[in-house]
Amino acid sequence: MPLPPFSTDEQYKTPLFDAMVALAESRKVSFHTPGHKSGKGISTRFRKFVGPKIFSIDLTTLDEVDSLQKPKGVIKEAQRLAALAYGASRSYFLINGTSGGVHAMLATACRPGDTVLVARNAHKSVVTGLILSGASPVYFSPAFDPSLQLAVNVSLDDVKAAIAETPEARTLFLTSPNYYGLCADLGPIVEYAHEQNMTVLLDEAHGPHLRFHHRLPESGLDAGADLVVQSTHKIIGGMTQASMLHANADRIDLDRLAQNLRFLQTTSPSYILMASLDLARMQMATEGKKLLGTAIRLAEDARERINHIPGLQCFGRQDHHHLDVTKLTIRVRDLGLSGFQVSQKLNTEYLVQAEMADPFHVLVIISIGDRKQDLDRLVDALKRIAEDSTQHTSDHPVTNPGLPPVPGHRVLIPREAFLADHRPLPLRESAGKTCAEVVTIYPPGIALLVPGEVITSETIEYICRLTDFGATIDGLDEGNALIRTVR
Repeated sequence: MPLPPFSTDEQYKTPLFDAMVALAESRKVSFHTPGHKSGKGISTRFRKFVGPKIFSIDLTTLDEVDSLQKPKGVIKEAQRLAALAYGASRSYFLINGTSGGVHAMLATACRPGDTVLVARNAHKSVVTGLILSGASPVYFSPAFDPSLQLAVNVSLDDVKAAIAETPEARTLFLTSPNYYGLCADLGPIVEYAHEQNMTVLLDEAHGPHLRFHHRLPESGLDAGADLVVQSTHKIIGGMTQASMLHANADRIDLDRLAQNLRFLQTTSPSYILMASLDLARMQMATEGKKLLGTAIRLAEDARERINHIPGLQCFGRQDHHHLDVTKLTIRVRDLGLSGFQVSQKLNTEYLVQAEMADPFHVLVIISIGDRKQDLDRLVDALKRIAEDSTQHTSDHPVTNPGLPPVPGHRVLIPREAFLADHRPLPLRESAGKTCAEVVTIYPPGIALLVPGEVITSETIEYICRLTDFGATIDGLDEGNALIRTVR
């Protein structure tokens, strides 16, 4: 994969961050928000822990540091550099996470009532974006790989079949990579969708690094997707909640997109988050190949060592060609423990925190911030857990919770169901009712139920089995006993 066609010298610039530092060092007297006034009003405990400098760049919209709502100075320049680095027509800073970018993409590409094809491995933010836009989704599902015990990403054949069955759809929404690093072969898919006069939206939350190393799968922008949103905070150097939205202009109304972002983003954005985006772009553009090369080597070495631990398996590119190898999906079923149990042991007994777990796996993300000693600690902890499991073999092996059931038929679009009058019902008594809530396993946040779908007994049983496994269910009441339904 070729590196972006930009000037490396120019990419060393960090216009927004530099302007923020210059303003802080000017020591102007502040009679504007935020009220802590460069940290002078911050709690002593807070300031003592994080240090004083961070508060001096916690700013509001000022001439020196530009406005996210209508950038014309250093934010505009920082976004221009991001577009050059990522190969986009325009790039936009997001300070309410990738979810906000998903909402803006759907609001830009769709009108109320428009049909949009959505791969069912979509994050819950896609459902909330459908509620906001009033679009009408038609879902299609990726295949399930029984050897991996995971849903893989969508294929070209999946997309062709979905388009053939829904010829009125003008928008295709994809998620790649998925949470496990399994990517779609985006190039042929985007090309085919464009041939069918469709706009392609891509949730690439887990792929802000893909463009900067040849051993990683093709990025969505290089594949030609029209709108791509990325979580800069998930894998590279952005701070939590900091993301970017990238646009290829051929099929996108950029003025409408900018207007939607003004409506959907706060008028009081965090300049600290935006500075982290400016710096993360610079870091990837100037050092990305080196930094990611180290992360890839650490991940591949750990993968090999994990695969030598009896009872554990960690798949690689030999199992799935389009894999982001910085994701380690560790199958633990043969230990007689669930992924949730192993994740808890890692956390409480070995002080190692995994990203997420499912009934059979623990997922670990390796990034540019990891060091060899971190991976050594992970592998050593897994060895000890495996050895202990062998000595104390469970009398109750982990059972298969089964595949997520086929969703019930849709009777309302998500917006109609969400805005309708609701009533809570016991989950086990809700079969046949119309769901009014987004119900997901979190993480990864993929919807089991969306507003407007009929709740089936199979879905109820599946949710109950996952609850017994220890999964976190989002969208039910605190005890997972009640669900909102349409009256």
